[in-house]
Amino acid sequence: MKNTILLKNKEKNKFSIFIFTLTVFMVPIFLFGCEKDWFSPAGTTVDIDGNSYNLIKIGTQTWFRENLKTTKYNDGILIPNVVDGYQWTYLTTDAFNVQAYGNLYNWYAINTGKLCPTGWHVPSSNEWKVLEDFLGGSYDAGGRLKEEGTVHWDEPNYGAINSSGFSALPAGFFSVEYLSGPISLFDGLGYFTGFWSSTEADSLTAFSRFLSSEDHIMGSGVDAKFSGLSVRCLKND
Repeated sequence: MKNTILLKNKEKNKFSIFIFTLTVFMVPIFLFGCEKDWFSPAGTTVDIDGNSYNLIKIGTQTWFRENLKTTKYNDGILIPNVVDGYQWTYLTTDAFNVQAYGNLYNWYAINTGKLCPTGWHVPSSNEWKVLEDFLGGSYDAGGRLKEEGTVHWDEPNYGAINSSGFSALPAGFFSVEYLSGPISLFDGLGYFTGFWSSTEADSLTAFSRFLSSEDHIMGSGVDAKFSGLSVRCLKND
């Protein structure tokens, strides 16, 4: 009888170890494997320069899957290309600057209403909020928007899974830092990206969204209108 009990206990322990091992290995698969795709491909379009863009539908919205690269408005008028940071800082007129993952534009270019191809527009702050809410809120939306891995993003690119298909890249920004005096910078390539909205905050600023390699949050805030940020176009309703 004692030997029978010992045998049963051994078999029970083996079964417990098997269940524990299965749980340890299956939980990560459950947590990360169940993240659904939040998008569907929606074809391509071109801008007035002939640049081609892949499109995605996320919820009820159709977005560019890449940052805007146009050097002209949709009526054919050239956008001034400003490469000098000091000059950029004092602009109150439109400008763009070529960077690795699409162009950076100041808000004066956004405000023309002619930056995106015909049938498309720069999203308002409320339209960014629709995207954010569809992706589960600001806390998770950043990770679902960022391209995964560290080929383009700096480590750790925390939480990046790109389940939205938005494939956000760390395009950097133009800003001004104040140390001993104002320093104009095209900075942030690799660890940060910001996107303009078309919504003005006040006479000097406008609303924006941003992503960082350090977290999975979709941040929101305001930037000076002379700042240089990326643009993602949204299809008109």
